[in-house]
Amino acid sequence: MLEIRNMTKTYNPGTVTELKLFQGFDLTVPDGQFISIVGSNGSGKTSLLNILCGSIPLDSGDVLIDGKSIRRQKDFQRYASIGRVYQNPSLGTCPSLTMLENLSLADNKGKKFGLGFGVNKKRVDFYRDQLSGLGLGLEDKLDVKMGSLSGGQRQAVALLMATMTPLKFLILDEHTAALDPKTAETIMALTGKVVKEKNLTALMVTHNLRYALEYGDRLLMLDRGKIVVDKAGEEKAAMTADQILTTFGQLSMQ
Repeated sequence: MLEIRNMTKTYNPGTVTELKLFQGFDLTVPDGQFISIVGSNGSGKTSLLNILCGSIPLDSGDVLIDGKSIRRQKDFQRYASIGRVYQNPSLGTCPSLTMLENLSLADNKGKKFGLGFGVNKKRVDFYRDQLSGLGLGLEDKLDVKMGSLSGGQRQAVALLMATMTPLKFLILDEHTAALDPKTAETIMALTGKVVKEKNLTALMVTHNLRYALEYGDRLLMLDRGKIVVDKAGEEKAAMTADQILTTFGQLSMQ
């Protein structure tokens, strides 16, 4: 279980651009829940993900996993149990390395590195099998450099890399926003498949309202660091895009 307790975060404190984003923010995410997070620009969506991953610090409050605080853990320590896929496909992979080398790095996540070769050729068949499951014909391109692949192909591999080792949480930071509509549909279908098959706890920030409604079993809307909509299960299933847009409109007028 993931818990955020009484979180406070202020940007640029003591300046004319001071922004008190989160004040006494609480959130509980049960194991295995897939949450879609929507909200206008500046609502705190990406800040929430960055705080969970340790990219930016809290001012006060706490973040707990299974009842244990991770507030003082560095980001690289948190990533031992967190996988993240970014909006920019190039951020989740190394373009100058081959796909085999990228997959090998992901496969060795959390392990100690010595002076041996980073690529374990005994795992090549495993990598091919994993890539074949994506349905994009990438299993025969292990020697191709990541930078030569399309954005959609790289994002698919980034999703695979982020979930290759055992993890507790999958963080999806607008991971389809930079893709064309057809490729975005493919990546979302893969996302739903991976989350379900691996029984992951997932938090997905998206501006696509249809994806927010279609995927996941809980929907959150943030506005200026506050949760203004929290629907799960049947309540979420009954929601429509028009209802969300109406709420957006009401908030913009306040």
